[in-house]
Formats: sequence, structure tokens, C-alpha cells
Amino acid sequence: MPKALWLLVIGMVINVTGASFLWPLNTIFIHQELGKSLSVAGLVLMLNAGAGVIGNLVGGRLFDRIGGYKTILLGISITMVSAFTLAFYHSWIYYVVLMVGIGFGSGVTFPSMYAMAGSVWPEGGRKAFNSIYVAQNLGVAVGAALGGRVASIRFDYVFYANGFLYILFFLIAFFGFKNMKVDRSETRQTSILEQGVMIENKARFKALLILCIGFIICWMAFVQWQTTISVHTQSLGISLSQYSLIWTVNGALIVLGQPLISLLIKKWIHTLKGQIYFGLAVFMVSFFILAQAEVFMIFVVAMIILTIGEMFVWPAVPTIAHQLAPKGKAGFYQGVVNSVATGGRMIGPFFGGVVVDLFGMQALFYGLIVIFLISFLSTYLYDRHLQETVVEKQVHAS
Repeated sequence: MPKALWLLVIGMVINVTGASFLWPLNTIFIHQELGKSLSVAGLVLMLNAGAGVIGNLVGGRLFDRIGGYKTILLGISITMVSAFTLAFYHSWIYYVVLMVGIGFGSGVTFPSMYAMAGSVWPEGGRKAFNSIYVAQNLGVAVGAALGGRVASIRFDYVFYANGFLYILFFLIAFFGFKNMKVDRSETRQTSILEQGVMIENKARFKALLILCIGFIICWMAFVQWQTTISVHTQSLGISLSQYSLIWTVNGALIVLGQPLISLLIKKWIHTLKGQIYFGLAVFMVSFFILAQAEVFMIFVVAMIILTIGEMFVWPAVPTIAHQLAPKGKAGFYQGVVNSVATGGRMIGPFFGGVVVDLFGMQALFYGLIVIFLISFLSTYLYDRHLQETVVEKQVHAS
């Protein structure tokens, strides 16, 4: 990997480690410390993720206009100020407002990290995005492992740790990303396009949106682990430390399991579409096992299976987005993908909280298994229209 990509990887590890001190414990804090219902907790996380959706779109646009360096520093600054304010003021109203600030700042940052990864190593393909994905999950493993232990001592310390790590990420970005060379062919703005190219670009964007229908469903399901399932484990007598250990297993498996995933992709699952299909099937198996889980070890098994699924799906979607993006739109396309993922994290907690409050955990798990079928359909359909318009473009050109 290029040196620039290593710097992005290190920055992402620090960034997500800081975030992981807080996000697995948000629902628990709102429900148990602030005394709010699961539905209300889901609504707060929905606002946080909604701000993230806006931040992702803004961040993607800013990457294409002012570059990744300035965009990342802006996003980190917003997140850092919000996180440190939260450390001192985390009563109900402050919590809601500052979670919105953290969501927006994080949203501005993430598309630039992915777009820069694709730009500094364009020949890397899936590997460039996979390295950022692995870095994210190394941060999850470290942050979640430490977060539960810190929270068991005193919950306030989680907020301080979160803020200090954002400062460290800011320093790494300020000094390390400044002279990072980005392939300008990937980021420059294009002017007047030929009719055939415009047709193709519309088809590319439509293909991305169709793919993202399935992607948002995956995130709606995945985020239940951070929200409804976290409270469910508490009701079964599973401690905070054990719950955090589940996330450590998730992150560690992603880092250590890369050779196995690479082997599977090299030998049997050669296409990005095939990787998504396989990951979706594994997701369904994981939630079926969750529906039977009552003891800690079964939750660990379900998480291991879920992790195998996400290792196939999560890197594949931004890779496809990078391949679909026309020149000058790399940041925007990554912003769309990240905003869709954040949208899933926005809708998921509220959806899950309402379903659990009305019908119980079993209904939620089986319901998610059924709606995964929509993700299969969107993955199958996303590039069919694109193939047709490529032919149409050739007709215009002739």
C-alpha cells in the first residue's frame, strides 16, 4: 500500500477508536442513566444519524470542491468540539443537541476518507476500500473493549476518552494529510458533457441508488446490535463488559480474518455482486441464530457469523460506487454511500425500538430476515439499466 494510504488507515483507526468508546453505549446510557424508553432512545440516535446523512452529502460535495484535507479538518473540528462539550454537559437536552453535532461532524469526515483512499491508490481497487474498512473495525475492537471497562468504572470517563482521541485524530490529519497527493483526474470538476456521457452518468447514478436500497436495509439490521440488542442483552443478565467483548470479537475477527476472506474471494467469489449475495445470506443466518439466543456464547456465535457477512458486503459497496463515479464526482458518490449507511443507522434504532416495544425481540429478528430479500433484489437489479444505457450511448456515438 502507498504511504498516503497508511496515513489514512492510521487516522481512521484513531477516529473510530474514539467513536467506539461512546456509540455502543448510547442506548444503554439514554435508557438506564437518563430514564428514557427504547423508542425515545431510538429517536435520539435517529437525529444523530440524520445529521450524519446531511454531513455525508456536504462532505462529499466539499471533497470535490475544496479537497479532502480541508474537508476532513472541518469535520474533525465539529466532532471534537461537540465531543468535549458532551464530556462536561450530558444532561438530556445537551445530550440530544451534541449528539447531532457529533453526527454531522463525523458525516463530513467519512466520505473524504473513502474518496481519498480510492484516489491515492486507484489501481488498488477493492483493496484500498477494504483497508479503510479494516481500519474502522480495528478501531471498533479497541474502542469497544476499552469503552465497556471505562463505563463500568464511571460513565463520565467515556465522554472524556472520546474527546481526547478526536484531538489525536485532528493532529494526525493536520500534519499527516496536508501534503497528500490525490489523483486530480479523480477529483476535478467536469464542464459540459457530451449527450452520450450525460446519459451514461445518469444511468450510473441510478444504478448507485438502486444498489443503496439494499445497503440501507443491511444497515438498519446491523445497527440493532448497537441499540435494541444491547438492551436485550442487559435484560438477560449479560454485563456491559461482556457486551463490549462481543464488539471486540467483531473487530478482531475483521482484522485477523482478512487472509481467509481474500482466499474465498480469490477462489470462489470473484465478482463484487457475488460477494454481496454471499454476505446477505450470511446476515440472514446470523439473525436466525439471534432469535434463539439467550446466553452470552450464542450472542458471540451470532456476532461471528454477522461479521463474516459484513466483511463481504461493507467493502464491496464503496468499491462499486468508486467504479461508477464519473470524473469529478468521486467524493459525491462516496458521500451518497456513506449517507445511505448513516440513513440505515438513523432509521434502524427507531424502527427497532418501535417493533420491540410493540411486538418483542423475536418479531424484530424474523422481520429483518424477511426484508433482507429486498437487498438481494436490489443487488440483482442495480446494473441492468446501466448495461442498457451503455448500448444507448454507443448508438448516440455512432
